[in-house]
Amino acid sequence: MKALPILAGATGMVFVGGSVAVSGHLADAPNLTIQAFRYAVACALLLLWASRTRTPLHRPRGADGLWLLGVTVAGLLIFNIALVHGARHAEPAVLGVAVACVPILLALGGRGPKRRILLAAAVVTLGAILVEGLGRADRIGVLWAVVTFVCEALFTLLAVPVLGRHGPLGVSVHATWMAAVLFGVTGAVVEGPTAVLRVHADDVLAGAYLAVAVTAVAFLLWYTCVTRLGPGRAGLLTGVAPISAALTGMALGGPAPDPLVWLGIATVGAGLALGLTAPARTPEPALAPA
Repeated sequence: MKALPILAGATGMVFVGGSVAVSGHLADAPNLTIQAFRYAVACALLLLWASRTRTPLHRPRGADGLWLLGVTVAGLLIFNIALVHGARHAEPAVLGVAVACVPILLALGGRGPKRRILLAAAVVTLGAILVEGLGRADRIGVLWAVVTFVCEALFTLLAVPVLGRHGPLGVSVHATWMAAVLFGVTGAVVEGPTAVLRVHADDVLAGAYLAVAVTAVAFLLWYTCVTRLGPGRAGLLTGVAPISAALTGMALGGPAPDPLVWLGIATVGAGLALGLTAPARTPEPALAPA
């Protein structure tokens, strides 16, 4: 098992988990407009990186476009809408638990030693739930939590068929420009074309952080991890995100995690050790980049 792909996936999830506090600053901002800005900036950065590294980018052709559009619509647009509306009917822990269940679904979609990876995914999910807590929700909140769970998994699973041809950078570029267009159009319709006038300086700073760390960098790291490890093992690393969120909150002046959270962190660690040290004789096939 290679250490660099594991480090890439874990680092990406650290950025994702740390974004929870930043996203909270956007509660009163025109969300769709900010998201359009976020993905446009991220796409520009990724294109600059492709130019600097002389990485060829391929135009989507045939079914590629549909897979990439699926990644964008389900994994970015609907996922974001589910988070916003779900937060009105459920406590954040409910949505966090929904995302924490993703490793199990990705393990089912992966290949290799499924029993071991499934067991590891269950352990990681249990640990993440201990970190997040359970929370309360009404029926609509539960429905949005399910949508969040499915969309988070589709962000990875729908990218698998195109990672071989486009590579992590290509998939990230296409997903971000599609997202910028979709969020821009949706924002203009829902929030109005003047929504940009309601954006404040701190909103722009938060959006810029999301664009750089949580999108351009995290997308590239995550898809590199999925390419090298496969979705099953890579999915285990999503358990790092709630740990990052808890520790970031403490670093920003929040209370220290209680013993149950520390138990959850240890449980996630045990699950990662179990799944990422699977026997080398039955590796999960990686996705060879083009």
